[in-house]
Amino acid sequence: MSWGFLRDLLSGVNKYSTGIGRIWVAVVFIFRLLVYIAAAENIWKYERDEFECNIKQPGCENVCFDHFFPISHIRLWALQLIMVSTPSLLVVFHVAYRENREKHHNQKLYKSPEKIDGRLLCTYLISLILKTAFEIVFLVLFHKLYNGFEVPHLVKCDMRPCPNTVDCYISKPTEKRIFLFFLVATSCLCIVLNLSELSYLIFKYSIKCYLKRYTKKWQ
Repeated sequence: MSWGFLRDLLSGVNKYSTGIGRIWVAVVFIFRLLVYIAAAENIWKYERDEFECNIKQPGCENVCFDHFFPISHIRLWALQLIMVSTPSLLVVFHVAYRENREKHHNQKLYKSPEKIDGRLLCTYLISLILKTAFEIVFLVLFHKLYNGFEVPHLVKCDMRPCPNTVDCYISKPTEKRIFLFFLVATSCLCIVLNLSELSYLIFKYSIKCYLKRYTKKWQ
């Protein structure tokens, strides 16, 4: 898969973001997307081929692998990257709508189509909420699917068609565990950044509205 579209999307949204939002874009692009492409993808590349059990019973190894790895870590991570980035499209579409509306009416309808205010502010806040929700959902999903954020050296399997309890070994468990912890840490950092930006914008525009009302009342 080409990640160029996701890179262009994040770069495009960057000019509409606050300072905190730009830090979020940098974290996603450098510490998540580039790490995924450059390193993590190769670690799980031969995940199925390197999964070994101490028995050659036909079908046993396949069943055990499917039981302990219902969804590949790397595919789930890729889906997470896509899902937490796509809410930014809401902002891009809203700005494009503003620009197209001005072009259609051939007049200036907004002070700046790219300035975060009014309905665009609501769209931006919704995108932040969606990104945070997706991050939390995927962290819970990772925890549920893999019984925590651990990658064991040895797993025991007694599922049919295995004739008895067999030992299965996961390749490079320590390396995979390190990258899994890195994934969790960067996800948590992104959640903190999203909540910080959400709080900042709500506080900023609440103060702005309050001062505006106070000024009108005083006048």
